[in-house]
Amino acid sequence: MTVLITGASGGLGRAFALECADRGFDLLLTDINAEGLERVKNGILRQYDVYVYTKPCDITKENEVDALINYAKDASIKLDMLLNVAGIDYEGGFTAQSFENITKILRVNIEATLRMTYQALSIRRKTGKFYIVFVSSLASMYPMPLKATYAASKRFLFDFSLALAQELKSQNVKILTLCPGGMPTVPSCIEAIKAQGFWGEITTNALEKVARRTISKALRGRNVYFPGVINRLFSMAARIVPFWIITRLIYSRWQKAQAKWIAKQNI
Repeated sequence: MTVLITGASGGLGRAFALECADRGFDLLLTDINAEGLERVKNGILRQYDVYVYTKPCDITKENEVDALINYAKDASIKLDMLLNVAGIDYEGGFTAQSFENITKILRVNIEATLRMTYQALSIRRKTGKFYIVFVSSLASMYPMPLKATYAASKRFLFDFSLALAQELKSQNVKILTLCPGGMPTVPSCIEAIKAQGFWGEITTNALEKVARRTISKALRGRNVYFPGVINRLFSMAARIVPFWIITRLIYSRWQKAQAKWIAKQNI
């Protein structure tokens, strides 16, 4: 089995790469960070007897994605799985950040993810099942003041993946949507989680456990995965509690958390 992972040099991408290598899967890793890719590749090759191909790529740029796909074709790589890990967010409300940052969230989380999915399907192995994982978020379950663009982009991925799963079912394509809570991937994320206090702590997911269970559930043909009991309860609450109550509660929580996070950055 050969797996393509986007955002492979980040915390979750690296955890997925290690988990796949541990299962004996060959890897095609891509990320905008070329040095980070090489570190991940070298670390895997020291531990596992698998093929690891790397190709730096800004997935928001069509020509770079085309170059990645051509690289795979030239190397006679046929994919069995795609892990859409790459995604971004910026702290701050809608008018508190630049419009460039807002549109970048949409370009990476939606446009680039769909581009990569479309292209990866063109180089899938023609025999057997093809697996796709979209990394959405627990935030996709709620309208989220102060994270409105990010939450909406993740909701798009959630709805799109469920629809695409039905559309491609007859083509032997299995799609899982991963909806984690907080992920301690980079220092800024870790600080943002700490700023949320108790609620940040109980909704945070361990990267290695999420990676291991996500791959297992994808291979079993599951459609959606909310890691952690608390997060699953929150996802169910989203279907019961009126949205206006949810938005008020979330606004109060994030207003305090972001104030703490901003104060921390200014120290």
